Amino acid sequence: MQTLTRLQLALLVPLTLVWGLNWPVMKLGVTGYPPLTFRAISIWLGVPILGLALVAMKVPFRIARKNWPELLWLSATNMFIWHACIILAVNALSSGRAAILGYSMPVFSAVIGALLFSTALSRRGWLGVSAAAAGVALLLWHEFTDLAGRPGYVALALFAACTWALGTQLLRRTRIEVPTLTISFWMTTLTATVMTVLALLFERPLSLPGSATWGAIAYNAILIFGFAHAAWFYLARGLPPIASSLSVMLIPVLGVFSGAVWLGEAVHWQDWAAVVLMVVAIASVLWPARQTRMEAP
Repeated sequence: MQTLTRLQLALLVPLTLVWGLNWPVMKLGVTGYPPLTFRAISIWLGVPILGLALVAMKVPFRIARKNWPELLWLSATNMFIWHACIILAVNALSSGRAAILGYSMPVFSAVIGALLFSTALSRRGWLGVSAAAAGVALLLWHEFTDLAGRPGYVALALFAACTWALGTQLLRRTRIEVPTLTISFWMTTLTATVMTVLALLFERPLSLPGSATWGAIAYNAILIFGFAHAAWFYLARGLPPIASSLSVMLIPVLGVFSGAVWLGEAVHWQDWAAVVLMVVAIASVLWPARQTRMEAP
């Protein structure tokens, strides 16, 4: 397994915090406001921030015409389906449990990698996947009764996780030879367009967002679409898919506990046990392997 560089670690820590805390923020944002419209506004406000980052860092905007079909496929698997499905799931489920379902992604990623890309996992890799799966099951322990009454939204969240897992595998193998920030900018712009079309087709917001919704929109625009997605795509493109996906497994844990603090969602002993399992999952793929020294005869 690959060890994180200083830059990757410097991105992973704030990424985990920003994404983990965003689950109750999204729940507050979509309470009483159309979720697809909420998402479309957030992304459009985040696009200029990404654009300014490209200008400041002198990163080119151009992607060759021959690469646009692959860019569209990467956008669909990494962002279109994820954002449409997961924001609807957040609107219907508790924020913490939506996070758990969404971050079942590493389990799907391991299966997709093995079935579609012939990716062989080491023992430590399978240990990490098993620990992540057990952690997700524990976090859902008290939700099976409630979730049974919302099978459609549970399916949406799991479908979002599955397509995101496929997108992570594809992003690692992309043949588009441009900086990751350029890919992130165009995927975000395309996603904003798709979410706007969906919002116009299925929602009719009758009023402007309230103060809580505007605060959630600002959080998402600046921290999620202006920073987190670009940071994630950099990690996903530079690390093996299983390492990048398991490295963010503390995010659903943060989602559960921040939802408990801000929204009064219940926390049980299974949640604490899941924390330990998530730490095991992360350590199994990122902890440096012991190198054996060969002594000269």
